[in-house]
This record gives sequence, structure tokens and C-alpha cells, in this order.
Amino acid sequence: MTPASPSPTFRTATPADVPGLVALIESAYRGDASRAGWTTEADLLGGQRTDADMVLAVVTDASGRMLVAETGDGVLAACCQLENRDGHAYFGTFAVRPDMQGGGLGKQVLAEAERLARDEWGAAEMRMTVISARAELIAWYVRRGYVRTGELSPFPYGDERFGLPKRDDLQFEILTKKLR
Repeated sequence: MTPASPSPTFRTATPADVPGLVALIESAYRGDASRAGWTTEADLLGGQRTDADMVLAVVTDASGRMLVAETGDGVLAACCQLENRDGHAYFGTFAVRPDMQGGGLGKQVLAEAERLARDEWGAAEMRMTVISARAELIAWYVRRGYVRTGELSPFPYGDERFGLPKRDDLQFEILTKKLR
């Protein structure tokens, strides 16, 4: 287990952050580098996790923000996407540098995202989608108060922007958490 992470500094991403965010997200989910952490999808998906255009669209979306966590030395350590959606918030594109996973940084980012959604947007609930085959990740969210809804949606097979599936049974499950 990685030593406890120092308290990060949170801020909203800007277009200048896009190259660093793409590198961070790719490192957390794809290829051999992602195996240094526990959130890898390398056994489920190859190809890319995201690209500069997709990240820029999140960064510039007026209905949400890309939340960035930096360490004291200014290192881009983690990020997540938040969208304000009619009474609830959507949480996605969550990435923590593989060499910083397991030390509590992810919990801090998730807590800050929940605080922001509740206190700044007045969201009553946080929602997310997780690949249903990722039992360990789903269990991590359940330990943080998220509930499995059993609602499933299809994986976008054939859209290489989201990766190259290595299995034919991928789907997303919606998880929710009441924020107030």
C-alpha cells in the first residue's frame, strides 16, 4: 500500500491542463503503466481511454467541470469530471496517478466532488457508471456509501474512442449516493 497522500489542492481544470489530464487518465486505465495501480482496465480494454478532444469538451462544458487535485509540488495527481444534471450530479473520468493509488488520495477527491456537488450545486444525489465487471472498484464505491442500482447500460462497442474491448460482456452499472 502506498503511504498516505498529503492533502491535495483542488482547482477547476483549464484548457492548458488538457495534455496533462489525457496523460494522467491514460496512465491510470490503460497499458502496462496502469498496472502499477489497482484501477487498471488493461485486462478489459485496450486502445485509448480518452483523447484531447474528449477532455477539452469536459473542461469547457458549462454544465460541469473537471476537478483537478495537485500535490504540494504542483504535480497533477488526480482528476474527476462532474456534471450538474437537474437535481443530481454525475461523477466520471476519475483518475489517480498509479504511483499514488492506495494512499487515500482517491477518497479525498471523491469527498471533494461530493462536497462541491452538494454545497455549490445543491445536488441531492451523485450518480456514476462503472463497468460491471470491475467488482473491486464497485466494492470500493460501495464502501463509500454508493448503492448498486442494478440498472445496466451497454458498452459502446465499435466506438474506438472508448477503447478496444477484450471481452464481449462489458456493460455499465449505475451507482448512486444520496448527498443530503
